[in-house]
Amino acid sequence: MTGQRPKTITFEKAEEIATDVLLHLTRDPELVGRFLAVSGIGPESIRSAAAEPGFLAGVLEFLMGDEPLLLAYCENSGLRPTLIAAARFALVGEDHLDV
Repeated sequence: MTGQRPKTITFEKAEEIATDVLLHLTRDPELVGRFLAVSGIGPESIRSAAAEPGFLAGVLEFLMGDEPLLLAYCENSGLRPTLIAAARFALVGEDHLDV
């Protein structure tokens, strides 16, 4: 497998994954409550916040910050955890990486 170029994820696919993660969070009142507390937004603001740049990347960061939640989501969705990280990268791009 050496010499193969890694697959990239499109911005649209990354948005799709992040939106699915957000829907997953909203199905569990405890999870969505924790997400809202961490993000600093109220439940009435989720829809408008979702249209803001960086919001969906924040959803993925929240998921990646909780390994058991990340692994459970990935198992249920059939996605690899590395794909979640790739989706976050696709949403924020190179200019926004913390070094």
